[in-house]
Amino acid sequence: MSTGFDSRGNPVTGFTDSVATTPATGIRGSLDLFLTRIRGGDLGSLPVIAGLVVIWVAFQTLNPAFLSSRNLVDLTMQCAAIGTITLGVVLVLLVGQIDLSVGSISGLAAAVLAVTFVQWQWNPVAAILAAVAVGCLAGLLYGYLFTRFGVPSFVITLAGLLGFQGLQLWVLGDTGSINLPYDSWLVFFAQQLYLPAWASYAVVVLGVAGYAWSLTTRARRRAAADLESQSTGAILLRSALLLTVLGLAVWYLNLSRGVGVMFLFFLVLVVAVNHALTRTRWGRAVYAVGGSAEAARRAGIRVDRIYYSAFAMCTTLAAVGGILAAARLAAANQSSGAGDTNLNAIAAAVIGGASLFGGRGTAFAALLGVVVIQSISSGLTLLSLDSSVRFMITGVVLVLAVIVDSVSRRSRTASGRG
Repeated sequence: MSTGFDSRGNPVTGFTDSVATTPATGIRGSLDLFLTRIRGGDLGSLPVIAGLVVIWVAFQTLNPAFLSSRNLVDLTMQCAAIGTITLGVVLVLLVGQIDLSVGSISGLAAAVLAVTFVQWQWNPVAAILAAVAVGCLAGLLYGYLFTRFGVPSFVITLAGLLGFQGLQLWVLGDTGSINLPYDSWLVFFAQQLYLPAWASYAVVVLGVAGYAWSLTTRARRRAAADLESQSTGAILLRSALLLTVLGLAVWYLNLSRGVGVMFLFFLVLVVAVNHALTRTRWGRAVYAVGGSAEAARRAGIRVDRIYYSAFAMCTTLAAVGGILAAARLAAANQSSGAGDTNLNAIAAAVIGGASLFGGRGTAFAALLGVVVIQSISSGLTLLSLDSSVRFMITGVVLVLAVIVDSVSRRSRTASGRG
Protein backbone atom coordinates (compact mmCIF):
# COMPACT_ATOMS: atom_id res chain seq x y z
CA MET A 1 0.00 0.00 0.00
CA SER A 2 1.36 3.43 -0.98
CA THR A 3 0.37 7.06 -1.03
CA GLY A 4 0.88 9.26 -4.07
CA PHE A 5 -0.71 12.04 -6.01
CA ASP A 6 -3.01 12.00 -9.02
CA SER A 7 -2.74 14.24 -12.10
CA ARG A 8 -4.56 17.03 -10.24
CA GLY A 9 -2.24 16.94 -7.23
CA ASN A 10 -4.75 15.25 -4.95
CA PRO A 11 -3.48 12.54 -2.57
CA VAL A 12 -4.29 8.98 -3.60
CA THR A 13 -3.92 5.96 -1.36
CA GLY A 14 -4.07 2.50 -2.88
CA PHE A 15 -2.28 -0.68 -3.73
CA THR A 16 0.49 0.00 -6.23
CA ASP A 17 0.62 -3.51 -7.63
CA SER A 18 -3.11 -4.07 -7.77
CA VAL A 19 -5.62 -2.81 -10.31
CA ALA A 20 -5.17 0.54 -12.00
CA THR A 21 -6.41 3.61 -10.15
CA THR A 22 -8.61 4.45 -13.14
CA PRO A 23 -11.87 2.56 -12.76
CA ALA A 24 -13.27 0.80 -15.80
CA THR A 25 -16.92 0.33 -16.45
CA GLY A 26 -17.43 -3.31 -17.34
CA ILE A 27 -20.54 -4.94 -18.76
CA ARG A 28 -22.23 -5.05 -15.35
CA GLY A 29 -21.15 -1.48 -14.64
CA SER A 30 -22.49 -0.28 -17.99
CA LEU A 31 -25.85 -1.89 -17.24
CA ASP A 32 -25.96 -0.30 -13.78
CA LEU A 33 -25.11 3.09 -15.25
CA PHE A 34 -27.85 2.67 -17.86
CA LEU A 35 -30.43 1.81 -15.21
CA THR A 36 -29.33 4.75 -13.09
CA ARG A 37 -29.85 7.12 -16.02
CA ILE A 38 -33.32 5.68 -16.61
CA ARG A 39 -34.28 6.15 -12.96
CA GLY A 40 -32.96 9.71 -13.16
CA GLY A 41 -35.33 10.53 -16.02
CA ASP A 42 -32.79 10.33 -18.86
CA LEU A 43 -34.78 7.99 -21.08
CA GLY A 44 -32.72 8.66 -24.20
CA SER A 45 -34.12 6.95 -27.30
CA LEU A 46 -36.08 4.28 -25.42
CA PRO A 47 -39.55 5.90 -25.81
CA VAL A 48 -38.98 6.39 -29.56
CA ILE A 49 -37.78 2.83 -30.10
CA ALA A 50 -40.66 1.44 -28.02
CA GLY A 51 -43.14 3.54 -29.98
CA LEU A 52 -41.62 2.40 -33.28
CA VAL A 53 -41.95 -1.25 -32.25
CA VAL A 54 -45.62 -0.69 -31.37
CA ILE A 55 -46.26 1.02 -34.72
CA TRP A 56 -44.55 -1.75 -36.68
CA VAL A 57 -46.36 -4.53 -34.82
CA ALA A 58 -49.72 -2.82 -35.29
CA PHE A 59 -49.29 -2.26 -39.03
CA GLN A 60 -47.83 -5.73 -39.59
CA THR A 61 -50.87 -7.21 -37.86
CA LEU A 62 -53.22 -5.19 -40.05
CA ASN A 63 -51.27 -5.80 -43.26
CA PRO A 64 -48.59 -8.55 -43.51
CA ALA A 65 -46.95 -6.67 -46.40
CA PHE A 66 -45.82 -3.83 -44.13
CA LEU A 67 -42.62 -5.50 -42.90
CA SER A 68 -41.86 -7.10 -46.23
CA SER A 69 -38.38 -6.48 -47.58
CA ARG A 70 -39.76 -4.59 -50.58
CA ASN A 71 -41.80 -2.19 -48.46
CA LEU A 72 -38.95 -1.53 -46.04
CA VAL A 73 -36.63 -0.69 -48.94
CA ASP A 74 -39.21 1.82 -50.16
CA LEU A 75 -39.53 3.19 -46.62
CA THR A 76 -35.78 3.78 -46.30
CA MET A 77 -35.66 5.63 -49.62
CA GLN A 78 -38.58 7.81 -48.55
CA CYS A 79 -36.71 8.70 -45.36
CA ALA A 80 -33.65 10.18 -47.08
CA ALA A 81 -34.98 13.56 -48.27
CA ILE A 82 -37.22 14.44 -45.33
CA GLY A 83 -34.65 12.98 -42.93
CA THR A 84 -31.96 15.32 -44.24
CA ILE A 85 -34.26 18.28 -43.64
CA THR A 86 -35.05 16.93 -40.16
CA LEU A 87 -31.33 16.74 -39.38
CA GLY A 88 -31.09 20.50 -39.90
CA VAL A 89 -34.11 21.10 -37.69
CA VAL A 90 -32.42 19.12 -34.90
CA LEU A 91 -29.43 21.48 -35.02
CA VAL A 92 -31.53 24.61 -34.65
CA LEU A 93 -33.60 23.02 -31.87
CA LEU A 94 -30.41 22.23 -29.97
CA VAL A 95 -29.70 25.96 -29.60
CA GLY A 96 -33.25 26.54 -28.37
CA GLN A 97 -34.60 28.05 -31.60
CA ILE A 98 -36.97 26.97 -34.39
CA ASP A 99 -37.06 27.15 -38.17
CA LEU A 100 -40.52 27.12 -39.74
CA SER A 101 -39.24 27.70 -43.28
CA VAL A 102 -37.31 24.49 -43.99
CA GLY A 103 -40.05 23.27 -46.34
CA SER A 104 -40.01 26.48 -48.37
CA ILE A 105 -36.23 26.50 -48.54
CA SER A 106 -36.16 22.90 -49.74
CA GLY A 107 -38.69 23.81 -52.43
CA LEU A 108 -36.66 26.86 -53.47
CA ALA A 109 -33.50 24.74 -53.71
CA ALA A 110 -35.35 22.25 -55.92
CA ALA A 111 -36.51 25.10 -58.16
CA VAL A 112 -33.00 26.57 -58.43
CA LEU A 113 -31.62 23.11 -59.27
CA ALA A 114 -34.21 22.54 -62.01
CA VAL A 115 -33.83 25.96 -63.61
CA THR A 116 -30.03 25.97 -63.65
CA PHE A 117 -29.68 22.31 -64.67
CA VAL A 118 -32.47 22.01 -67.23
CA GLN A 119 -33.20 25.48 -68.58
CA TRP A 120 -29.76 27.08 -68.26
CA GLN A 121 -27.91 23.85 -69.11
CA TRP A 122 -25.46 24.14 -66.22
CA ASN A 123 -23.27 21.26 -65.18
CA PRO A 124 -25.31 19.27 -62.59
CA VAL A 125 -22.61 19.73 -59.94
CA ALA A 126 -22.67 23.51 -60.46
CA ALA A 127 -26.48 23.46 -60.29
CA ILE A 128 -26.38 21.53 -57.01
CA LEU A 129 -23.83 23.92 -55.52
CA ALA A 130 -26.00 26.90 -56.51
CA ALA A 131 -29.05 25.36 -54.85
CA VAL A 132 -27.09 24.57 -51.67
CA ALA A 133 -25.63 28.09 -51.63
CA VAL A 134 -29.14 29.58 -51.71
CA GLY A 135 -30.05 27.54 -48.65
CA CYS A 136 -26.89 28.55 -46.79
CA LEU A 137 -27.45 32.25 -47.52
CA ALA A 138 -30.98 32.00 -46.12
CA GLY A 139 -29.61 30.65 -42.84
CA LEU A 140 -26.98 33.38 -42.63
CA LEU A 141 -29.72 35.95 -43.13
CA TYR A 142 -31.71 34.40 -40.29
CA GLY A 143 -28.64 34.47 -38.08
CA TYR A 144 -28.02 38.13 -38.83
CA LEU A 145 -31.60 39.19 -38.13
CA PHE A 146 -31.68 37.14 -34.93
CA THR A 147 -28.36 38.28 -33.47
CA ARG A 148 -28.37 41.85 -34.75
CA PHE A 149 -31.98 42.87 -34.08
CA GLY A 150 -33.17 40.23 -31.63
CA VAL A 151 -36.17 39.25 -33.75
CA PRO A 152 -37.53 35.90 -32.48
CA SER A 153 -36.64 32.97 -34.70
CA PHE A 154 -40.33 32.04 -34.88
CA VAL A 155 -41.12 35.36 -36.57
CA ILE A 156 -38.04 35.40 -38.80
CA THR A 157 -38.56 31.90 -40.15
CA LEU A 158 -42.32 32.38 -40.49
CA ALA A 159 -41.56 35.35 -42.73
CA GLY A 160 -39.03 33.16 -44.53
CA LEU A 161 -41.67 30.49 -45.07
CA LEU A 162 -43.84 32.97 -46.95
CA GLY A 163 -41.05 34.87 -48.69
CA PHE A 164 -39.08 31.88 -49.95
CA GLN A 165 -42.24 30.14 -51.11
CA GLY A 166 -43.02 33.19 -53.22
CA LEU A 167 -39.44 33.23 -54.53
CA GLN A 168 -39.79 29.56 -55.45
CA LEU A 169 -42.87 30.31 -57.55
CA TRP A 170 -41.05 33.22 -59.23
CA VAL A 171 -38.01 31.05 -60.05
CA LEU A 172 -40.18 28.31 -61.60
CA GLY A 173 -41.94 30.84 -63.81
CA ASP A 174 -45.18 30.42 -65.70
CA THR A 175 -44.83 26.69 -66.29
CA GLY A 176 -44.75 25.95 -62.57
CA SER A 177 -43.08 22.59 -63.17
CA ILE A 178 -39.73 21.48 -64.61
CA ASN A 179 -38.85 17.83 -65.21
CA LEU A 180 -35.32 16.57 -64.58
CA PRO A 181 -33.82 14.30 -67.28
CA TYR A 182 -34.42 10.65 -66.40
CA ASP A 183 -31.04 9.70 -67.87
CA SER A 184 -29.13 12.11 -65.58
CA TRP A 185 -26.93 10.63 -62.86
CA LEU A 186 -28.82 12.73 -60.28
CA VAL A 187 -32.14 10.99 -60.95
CA PHE A 188 -30.39 7.63 -61.23
CA PHE A 189 -28.77 8.23 -57.84
CA ALA A 190 -32.11 8.96 -56.19
CA GLN A 191 -34.24 6.31 -57.86
CA GLN A 192 -32.25 3.32 -59.02
CA LEU A 193 -28.82 3.21 -57.39
CA TYR A 194 -28.51 0.43 -54.79
CA LEU A 195 -25.48 -1.13 -53.18
CA PRO A 196 -24.49 -4.64 -54.24
CA ALA A 197 -24.96 -7.14 -51.42
CA TRP A 198 -21.22 -7.50 -50.76
CA ALA A 199 -20.79 -3.71 -50.64
CA SER A 200 -23.62 -3.31 -48.13
CA TYR A 201 -22.05 -5.87 -45.80
CA ALA A 202 -18.66 -4.17 -46.23
CA VAL A 203 -20.22 -0.85 -45.22
CA VAL A 204 -21.68 -2.46 -42.08
CA VAL A 205 -18.33 -3.96 -41.08
CA LEU A 206 -16.48 -0.69 -41.68
CA GLY A 207 -19.14 1.27 -39.82
CA VAL A 208 -19.03 -0.99 -36.78
CA ALA A 209 -15.22 -0.98 -36.84
CA GLY A 210 -15.29 2.82 -36.82
CA TYR A 211 -17.77 2.75 -33.94
CA ALA A 212 -15.58 0.39 -31.92
CA TRP A 213 -12.50 2.51 -32.65
CA SER A 214 -14.36 5.64 -31.50
CA LEU A 215 -15.39 3.98 -28.22
CA THR A 216 -11.88 2.66 -27.64
CA THR A 217 -10.29 6.04 -28.29
CA ARG A 218 -12.74 7.72 -25.93
CA ALA A 219 -12.11 5.10 -23.23
CA ARG A 220 -8.35 5.59 -23.48
CA ARG A 221 -8.71 9.35 -23.30
CA ARG A 222 -10.89 9.12 -20.20
CA ALA A 223 -8.54 6.62 -18.59
CA ALA A 224 -5.60 8.94 -19.20
CA ALA A 225 -7.52 11.70 -17.41
CA ASP A 226 -8.28 9.42 -14.43
CA LEU A 227 -11.96 9.28 -15.34
CA GLU A 228 -14.24 6.28 -15.38
CA SER A 229 -14.02 4.51 -18.73
CA GLN A 230 -15.60 1.55 -20.46
CA SER A 231 -13.87 -1.79 -20.34
CA THR A 232 -12.75 -3.61 -23.46
CA GLY A 233 -15.41 -6.25 -22.84
CA ALA A 234 -18.21 -3.68 -22.75
CA ILE A 235 -16.96 -2.11 -25.98
CA LEU A 236 -16.77 -5.49 -27.70
CA LEU A 237 -20.27 -6.39 -26.53
CA ARG A 238 -21.78 -3.14 -27.80
CA SER A 239 -19.95 -3.48 -31.11
CA ALA A 240 -21.07 -7.10 -31.51
CA LEU A 241 -24.70 -6.18 -30.82
CA LEU A 242 -24.54 -3.34 -33.36
CA LEU A 243 -22.91 -5.62 -35.94
CA THR A 244 -25.64 -8.22 -35.44
CA VAL A 245 -28.51 -5.72 -35.74
CA LEU A 246 -27.11 -3.95 -38.79
CA GLY A 247 -26.09 -7.20 -40.43
CA LEU A 248 -29.59 -8.65 -40.08
CA ALA A 249 -31.16 -5.41 -41.34
CA VAL A 250 -28.93 -5.34 -44.42
CA TRP A 251 -29.53 -9.05 -45.07
CA TYR A 252 -33.28 -8.49 -44.98
CA LEU A 253 -33.15 -5.46 -47.28
CA ASN A 254 -31.00 -7.43 -49.71
CA LEU A 255 -33.86 -9.90 -50.12
CA SER A 256 -35.38 -7.17 -52.27
CA ARG A 257 -33.41 -4.35 -53.97
CA GLY A 258 -30.99 -3.79 -51.12
CA VAL A 259 -29.68 -0.63 -49.51
CA GLY A 260 -30.31 2.52 -51.51
CA VAL A 261 -27.27 4.76 -51.98
CA MET A 262 -29.42 7.84 -51.28
CA PHE A 263 -30.40 6.38 -47.91
CA LEU A 264 -26.74 5.58 -47.23
CA PHE A 265 -25.92 9.22 -48.05
CA PHE A 266 -28.44 10.31 -45.41
CA LEU A 267 -26.89 7.95 -42.85
CA VAL A 268 -23.44 9.38 -43.60
CA LEU A 269 -24.80 12.87 -42.95
CA VAL A 270 -26.25 11.72 -39.62
CA VAL A 271 -22.93 10.18 -38.54
CA ALA A 272 -21.00 13.28 -39.66
CA VAL A 273 -23.28 15.65 -37.74
CA ASN A 274 -23.18 13.37 -34.70
CA HIS A 275 -19.37 13.46 -34.80
CA ALA A 276 -19.42 17.26 -35.03
CA LEU A 277 -21.78 17.50 -32.05
CA THR A 278 -20.02 15.02 -29.80
CA ARG A 279 -16.35 15.27 -30.75
CA THR A 280 -15.69 18.93 -31.53
CA ARG A 281 -15.52 22.18 -29.61
CA TRP A 282 -18.29 23.55 -31.82
CA GLY A 283 -20.61 20.71 -30.78
CA ARG A 284 -19.98 21.31 -27.09
CA ALA A 285 -20.70 25.00 -27.65
CA VAL A 286 -24.01 24.16 -29.35
CA TYR A 287 -25.20 22.19 -26.32
CA ALA A 288 -23.94 24.91 -23.98
CA VAL A 289 -25.83 27.65 -25.83
CA GLY A 290 -28.97 25.52 -25.91
CA GLY A 291 -28.70 24.88 -22.18
CA SER A 292 -28.15 28.53 -21.25
CA ALA A 293 -27.05 31.18 -23.71
CA GLU A 294 -26.07 33.59 -20.93
CA ALA A 295 -23.98 30.99 -19.12
CA ALA A 296 -22.30 30.06 -22.41
CA ARG A 297 -21.52 33.72 -23.07
CA ARG A 298 -19.95 34.11 -19.63
CA ALA A 299 -17.88 31.01 -20.27
CA GLY A 300 -16.32 32.74 -23.26
CA ILE A 301 -18.31 31.08 -26.05
CA ARG A 302 -19.07 33.26 -29.07
CA VAL A 303 -22.81 32.74 -28.84
CA ASP A 304 -23.61 34.81 -31.94
CA ARG A 305 -21.38 32.61 -34.06
CA ILE A 306 -23.07 29.48 -32.77
CA TYR A 307 -26.47 30.89 -33.72
CA TYR A 308 -25.17 31.80 -37.17
CA SER A 309 -23.78 28.31 -37.72
CA ALA A 310 -26.91 26.56 -36.44
CA PHE A 311 -29.25 28.52 -38.70
CA ALA A 312 -26.90 28.20 -41.70
CA MET A 313 -26.49 24.43 -41.28
CA CYS A 314 -30.24 24.00 -40.82
CA THR A 315 -31.12 25.77 -44.06
CA THR A 316 -28.22 24.17 -45.93
CA LEU A 317 -29.45 20.70 -44.99
CA ALA A 318 -32.99 21.78 -45.94
CA ALA A 319 -31.65 22.69 -49.39
CA VAL A 320 -29.88 19.32 -49.69
CA GLY A 321 -33.12 17.59 -48.71
CA GLY A 322 -34.98 19.56 -51.37
CA ILE A 323 -32.45 18.45 -53.98
CA LEU A 324 -32.85 14.81 -52.96
CA ALA A 325 -36.65 15.10 -53.10
CA ALA A 326 -36.55 16.70 -56.57
CA ALA A 327 -34.16 14.00 -57.81
CA ARG A 328 -36.38 11.21 -56.49
CA LEU A 329 -39.45 12.79 -58.10
CA ALA A 330 -37.43 13.72 -61.21
CA ALA A 331 -39.11 17.13 -61.15
CA ALA A 332 -39.40 20.42 -59.31
CA ASN A 333 -42.79 22.09 -59.18
CA GLN A 334 -44.93 24.45 -57.13
CA SER A 335 -45.69 21.71 -54.60
CA SER A 336 -42.01 20.96 -53.92
CA GLY A 337 -41.40 21.51 -50.23
CA ALA A 338 -45.04 22.36 -49.68
CA GLY A 339 -47.82 20.35 -48.07
CA ASP A 340 -46.70 18.53 -44.96
CA THR A 341 -42.94 18.70 -45.64
CA ASN A 342 -42.36 21.48 -43.14
CA LEU A 343 -44.51 20.00 -40.39
CA ASN A 344 -43.19 16.46 -40.85
CA ALA A 345 -39.57 17.62 -40.58
CA ILE A 346 -40.21 19.50 -37.34
CA ALA A 347 -42.41 16.73 -35.94
CA ALA A 348 -39.79 14.09 -36.78
CA ALA A 349 -37.08 16.05 -34.96
CA VAL A 350 -39.20 16.32 -31.81
CA ILE A 351 -40.48 12.75 -31.98
CA GLY A 352 -36.89 11.54 -32.42
CA GLY A 353 -35.88 13.10 -29.11
CA ALA A 354 -34.70 16.65 -29.82
CA SER A 355 -35.96 18.85 -26.99
CA LEU A 356 -38.02 21.94 -27.74
CA PHE A 357 -36.35 23.50 -24.70
CA GLY A 358 -32.91 23.32 -26.29
CA GLY A 359 -29.65 21.74 -25.21
CA ARG A 360 -30.75 18.11 -25.52
CA GLY A 361 -30.92 15.74 -28.45
CA THR A 362 -28.64 13.99 -30.93
CA ALA A 363 -28.22 13.74 -34.68
CA PHE A 364 -29.76 10.28 -34.47
CA ALA A 365 -33.02 11.96 -33.42
CA ALA A 366 -33.46 12.81 -37.10
CA LEU A 367 -33.06 9.17 -38.10
CA LEU A 368 -35.42 7.78 -35.45
CA GLY A 369 -38.01 10.50 -35.90
CA VAL A 370 -38.21 10.26 -39.66
CA VAL A 371 -38.48 6.46 -39.51
CA VAL A 372 -41.48 6.87 -37.18
CA ILE A 373 -43.10 9.48 -39.44
CA GLN A 374 -42.55 7.48 -42.63
CA SER A 375 -43.65 4.24 -40.97
CA ILE A 376 -47.00 5.83 -40.13
CA SER A 377 -47.32 7.15 -43.67
CA SER A 378 -46.35 3.84 -45.28
CA GLY A 379 -48.61 1.77 -43.03
CA LEU A 380 -51.65 3.92 -43.62
CA THR A 381 -50.99 3.92 -47.37
CA LEU A 382 -50.95 0.12 -47.39
CA LEU A 383 -54.24 0.16 -45.49
CA SER A 384 -55.68 2.57 -48.10
CA LEU A 385 -56.68 5.05 -45.40
CA ASP A 386 -57.21 8.72 -46.05
CA SER A 387 -54.38 11.20 -45.40
CA SER A 388 -56.55 12.85 -42.76
CA VAL A 389 -56.00 9.78 -40.55
CA ARG A 390 -52.24 10.09 -41.02
CA PHE A 391 -52.31 13.73 -39.91
CA MET A 392 -54.29 12.87 -36.81
CA ILE A 393 -52.07 9.93 -35.83
CA THR A 394 -48.90 11.94 -36.44
CA GLY A 395 -50.33 14.73 -34.27
CA VAL A 396 -51.04 12.31 -31.43
CA VAL A 397 -47.52 10.83 -31.65
CA LEU A 398 -46.04 14.34 -31.63
CA VAL A 399 -47.97 15.33 -28.50
CA LEU A 400 -46.90 12.11 -26.76
CA ALA A 401 -43.26 12.82 -27.66
CA VAL A 402 -43.45 16.33 -26.17
CA ILE A 403 -45.12 14.95 -23.02
CA VAL A 404 -42.32 12.40 -22.61
CA ASP A 405 -39.76 15.16 -23.09
CA SER A 406 -41.43 17.37 -20.49
CA VAL A 407 -41.83 14.55 -17.94
CA SER A 408 -38.23 13.37 -18.34
CA ARG A 409 -37.02 16.95 -18.02
CA ARG A 410 -38.91 17.34 -14.72
CA SER A 411 -37.54 14.02 -13.50
CA ARG A 412 -33.96 15.07 -14.23
CA THR A 413 -34.54 18.42 -12.49
CA ALA A 414 -36.02 16.73 -9.42
CA SER A 415 -33.19 14.19 -9.36
CA GLY A 416 -30.63 16.99 -9.58
CA ARG A 417 -32.22 18.82 -6.67
CA GLY A 418 -32.35 15.68 -4.65
